[in-house]
Amino acid sequence: MSDKTQKLSILGGAESGVGAAILGKLRGWDVFVSDMGKIREQYRDELNQYAIEFEEQQHSLERILGSDLLIKSPGIPDSAPVVTEARKRGIHVISEIEFAGKYSQARHITITGTNGKTTTTLLTYHILKKAGLNVGLAGNVGKSLARQVALDNREVYVIELSSFQLDGMYEFKSDIAVLLNITPDHMDRYDYRFSNYIYSKFRILQNMTEQDAFIYCYDDPVITETLESRKDRVQKFPFSLSAEIQQGAYIQTETIHFNINDPFTMSIFDLALQGKHNQYNSMAAGIAARVLDIRKDVVRESLMDFENIEHRLEFVTKVHGIEFINDSKATNVNSTWYALESMNTPVIWIAGGVDKGNDYSMLSELVASRVKAIVCLGKENQRIHEAFQGMVEHIIDTHSAAEAVKAAYLLGKKGDSVLLSPACASFDLFENYEDRGRQFKKAVREL
Repeated sequence: MSDKTQKLSILGGAESGVGAAILGKLRGWDVFVSDMGKIREQYRDELNQYAIEFEEQQHSLERILGSDLLIKSPGIPDSAPVVTEARKRGIHVISEIEFAGKYSQARHITITGTNGKTTTTLLTYHILKKAGLNVGLAGNVGKSLARQVALDNREVYVIELSSFQLDGMYEFKSDIAVLLNITPDHMDRYDYRFSNYIYSKFRILQNMTEQDAFIYCYDDPVITETLESRKDRVQKFPFSLSAEIQQGAYIQTETIHFNINDPFTMSIFDLALQGKHNQYNSMAAGIAARVLDIRKDVVRESLMDFENIEHRLEFVTKVHGIEFINDSKATNVNSTWYALESMNTPVIWIAGGVDKGNDYSMLSELVASRVKAIVCLGKENQRIHEAFQGMVEHIIDTHSAAEAVKAAYLLGKKGDSVLLSPACASFDLFENYEDRGRQFKKAVREL
């Protein structure tokens, strides 16, 4: 059957869904977009511009279930009734990335992991752009891959992938895949089974061949143990802070060794991004660039002059000697562990939100040694109280960014840091982690 007669329904009318709709329309599909929420004006305008049918605040089940193919937004769980019914009827349900891959001849560098994905994706993109490549940024950052394939095709894409996107990918192939780390996250979406989440992350390797490159953290026991039980045919390039790596990258006596093609070294103190987690991110991005034969001097310069993203350990300002740091992007416990681990002043920690089945025990040591007070920012803070009661002098409940910032400021004194690093999703009080971060920064500036 040719594309021209096929019906494509898309669940979700934001960047990923509208990008897929535009690509589908331009490739001759009969496209319908359905969103249970309200579609933002900019996306409604685009759908109208391309004469794409859409609905909001409802799902017309018969229309959707009459489709040949269904694309769903990563935020919609597999357990959603419309998705389960579609699968029952034999309708293939895929992600926007999978759909875009059918029409893309570009090279794909894909990056996943529980933490560090966005930083590593932007860092890799920065190196490739600086090297003069015709490169696009896609996935969870930048414009959707489908939109770019439709309107602005590139020679290479750097794509940040969540486990939810990987779950909807079947035939898509990475040329270079990066797996940074795996720690429990989104357990509510994976039946509270860590093995399901691990399997999901390893989907990044599907369809890869011996011509392709897999870059991974040698120090992550979950990754190395899982690799031992698999028979992937890819070229492997590990990176490590503890072991000497023959083909990949490692750190020894404060020097990074890049051992790919023509080896080179650089000091960890020259990295634009400091902290152990960023040493991992920098090694991963550097290896990806060297696999593509980007010149050593370009890789070195790019790792030195990169500017970090908003909402990731972002310095906001100092007020009466108290430093305020916005790490709103830390939506899981492991991300917050990295943030607390990087602090070298007493911390007033703002935490909380939608708890995804968090195990806070891994933070106990850092909280006991570095945190002087906890300000909870969320509707349900009981589990944070239970985890840290007795470890810190004050645990306070607040229900808005302004209230949290004021409480933290009153608890602080000169030389302290107020760290917003929630370890939770934001949907109870905010639109998303960006909204949470911006409200935090606004409240700080109004002190």
